[in-house]
Amino acid sequence: MSRFKRGAKLDSRAGFRTEKEEPAAVPYGLLKTARKSGQLNLSGRGLTEVPQSVWRLNLDTPEEAKQNLSFGADDRWWDQTDLTKLLLSSNKLEALSEDVKLLPALTVLDVHDNQLTSLPTSIGELQHLQKLSLSHNKLKELPEEVWSLKNLTCLQLQQNLLEHLPEGVGLLTNLDDIDLSNNQLTAIPDSLGNLNHLVKLNLSHNKLKSLPSGISVMKNLRLLDCTHNQLESIPPVLSQMASLEQLYLRHNKLRFLPELPSSRLKELHVGNNQIEMLEAEHLKHLSTLSVLELRDNKVKTLPEEIELLQGLERLDLVNNDISSLPAALALLPKLKILTLEGNPLRGIRRDLLTKGTNELLKYLRGRIKEDPDGKGDEPDTAMTLPSQAKINVHTIKTLKTLDYSEKQVACVPDDVFDAVGSEPVASVNFSKNQLAAVPPRLVELKDSVSDINLGFNKLTSLPLEFCMLQQLAHIDLRNNLLTSLPMEIEALMKLRSITLSFNRFKLFPEVLYRVPSLETILISNNQVGAINPLQLKALDKLSTLDLQNNDIMQVPPELGNCTSLRALMLDGNPFRNPRAAIVSRGTDAVLEYLRSRIPT
Repeated sequence: MSRFKRGAKLDSRAGFRTEKEEPAAVPYGLLKTARKSGQLNLSGRGLTEVPQSVWRLNLDTPEEAKQNLSFGADDRWWDQTDLTKLLLSSNKLEALSEDVKLLPALTVLDVHDNQLTSLPTSIGELQHLQKLSLSHNKLKELPEEVWSLKNLTCLQLQQNLLEHLPEGVGLLTNLDDIDLSNNQLTAIPDSLGNLNHLVKLNLSHNKLKSLPSGISVMKNLRLLDCTHNQLESIPPVLSQMASLEQLYLRHNKLRFLPELPSSRLKELHVGNNQIEMLEAEHLKHLSTLSVLELRDNKVKTLPEEIELLQGLERLDLVNNDISSLPAALALLPKLKILTLEGNPLRGIRRDLLTKGTNELLKYLRGRIKEDPDGKGDEPDTAMTLPSQAKINVHTIKTLKTLDYSEKQVACVPDDVFDAVGSEPVASVNFSKNQLAAVPPRLVELKDSVSDINLGFNKLTSLPLEFCMLQQLAHIDLRNNLLTSLPMEIEALMKLRSITLSFNRFKLFPEVLYRVPSLETILISNNQVGAINPLQLKALDKLSTLDLQNNDIMQVPPELGNCTSLRALMLDGNPFRNPRAAIVSRGTDAVLEYLRSRIPT
């Protein structure tokens, strides 16, 4: 009598192998289905070993074939499909049997989140394998047979104990995805440069003291993450990486910016190093940068040559030793965000620093235009109109900025808009007033305005006309009384950042999921209870999401699939998982943890 008689109840927990019987850890129905579909998912079943019936799935005659049964068209065991996909993640496996070779048609083998300390050498016989997921195990080394898997396109090795990566890795020339983060690697072989299909390379959280010059030939690599290593310098030859746009070097031992001649870098993250000086020699090679992150270093001065960074949009200098700012900062035409907290700045009024980037740059520009020596007071270029509204016509004409902030008024006088005339205004600042509604005449600036600051007012809603501001790239609505946003905002096709902190949102604004251009969403200090990770993943340019101090009870694991995120802030929410210890390790660790919790 077969143990797998139809309708028989199987105890899925049964199962210690004896010489006579198989562990019944795998319900027979699953095996039967796998023969038809070619896929078998045994994730999260508490397995300490893989039953022999799994390895021999395509070899042994099915039990039902031994019985005197008639078969329907859908039930013909001899039409079985070779197993191509085997998922064994989140079990308690300490080893895989050499019998893995009995499944030669496998294209996907996923054993992440187990307790593997080694791999069978027969794994090299799985010549059709395309994806091999080994992350979150205890592997200290890999058998050399792995390097013979020529069809591999994805190799996940993060969160292991690997101390050495052999030159053989360079033989896997079809790889377009390899993750080596969170291991014990002290060096990377030159042969890694052979992996020409790689677009992203994550080497973070290892013990690397140097990078090999061989990786400079990786022509398609766009992102290189070496965060949390022991790097003291970066080989200049890395500038030959023709596609490299994002370089993450945070938490290393760098004393200077990397010197990368002719590079096309857009983002350079070198926070938490030991950088004391910014050399003009280094800056001149970084003219393509849009983001330079230097927080938590020991920088004492900024050279006038900072103006060489003409494409710079964000400069993060938090927690350095800077005592004064060069007026040349004001000559950076695209600079939108300048953060300076935690520096011993002298000669600049403290209240000026709290007013934000636009005000600070305006002050510095005033020093250049009116007082090249920087010794006089801020120039007075204001004119007074009949309403006694003080409007800085100089800033409208030369800086394309309309500033009527900190007046504590309930409405913006018409004279303010009249003063604009036909001038194209790019930036509007009406913050720190008592506005209960968005000034209706704002629409008059729709052809030119790209940056609007309405923070620190009493706005309860945005008018539908707001969607007419088609050039808008940045909106600051912090510290208002907003509870929702109109769906019409979906029309703002150029919107890159929106700040909604300190409002009264109880729901994450649905319309934000429909603005694919968004790169930054700041919605901290509200009452948001949930987010939709599937819709969020569609925002493939989103790199910063601040959800601090909300009412999020559960962080959905699928949020881990939002791999474009470089800064995810979740502190101050009532959820239990991920634990504070994981959250404190930063965005990559949180996303990695969440991915590991996704049910498969």
